[in-house]
Amino acid sequence: MTDIDPSGGVTPPPGWTSGPGLPDVRDWLTGPRSRLSELLRLGRIFAEFLRGFRALHFIGPCVTVFGSARVGEDDPHYRMARAIGGRVAGLGYTVMTGGGPGIMEAANRGAHEAGGRSIGCNIELPHEQQPNPYVDRFITFRYFFVRKVMLVKYSVAFVVLPGGFGTLDELFESLTLVQTGKIAAFPVVLMGTEYWRPLCDFLRDTLAAKGMVAPGDLDLLTVTDSLDEAAAAIQRGVAALPAPWAPPKRRRVLLER
Repeated sequence: MTDIDPSGGVTPPPGWTSGPGLPDVRDWLTGPRSRLSELLRLGRIFAEFLRGFRALHFIGPCVTVFGSARVGEDDPHYRMARAIGGRVAGLGYTVMTGGGPGIMEAANRGAHEAGGRSIGCNIELPHEQQPNPYVDRFITFRYFFVRKVMLVKYSVAFVVLPGGFGTLDELFESLTLVQTGKIAAFPVVLMGTEYWRPLCDFLRDTLAAKGMVAPGDLDLLTVTDSLDEAAAAIQRGVAALPAPWAPPKRRRVLLER
């Protein structure tokens, strides 16, 4: 957990280091800027998308694992994430995370130990996280929305373990994309049933009960502590994809490696 030090600063959790803030990103979201400034920013956004596409184009179908950076190695959820990382790698998928410590490290570690591929997609923050030692490739993004596109575009499933605001953000964005038909056959697996029980109760007893979501929308979630059940949900989702994942060919003229 993040601690407050006597000087009034914030001590980041283990595995994080202090880094620069991003006032340009913050300022951009506070209203219109000059036309030239907005045009230049569009260029930077385009460049970030292009860099992400080039970095992830050949990594194969991924399963993205989300969860807290504030979980230590002795936490049962760390062990669960490590186990699911190994299981996902055993199914032949690349494990993708935010690349930082905690549950992200655990999932990458499980994939690494199983001989699978492991990717980290980081986001620049005022407290920047260092890549954990188990990723084969680590990509850092400036804009949250670019990172989110990459995580969905190259994934065939999400596995969500206990986490905070960022984890919930990714969870509900993926559910919204499936609910609205923007993506299809995308399994979303919640692991850690005790942690997620209050949220699931709220979804059922409040949102569904008051008609804010359809009762069938709750079936978009698989809630389990079982590796076998999680793996089966991933495999069902992949089997329901409209077309098989076709590996792209590398083009020398595009300097693709």
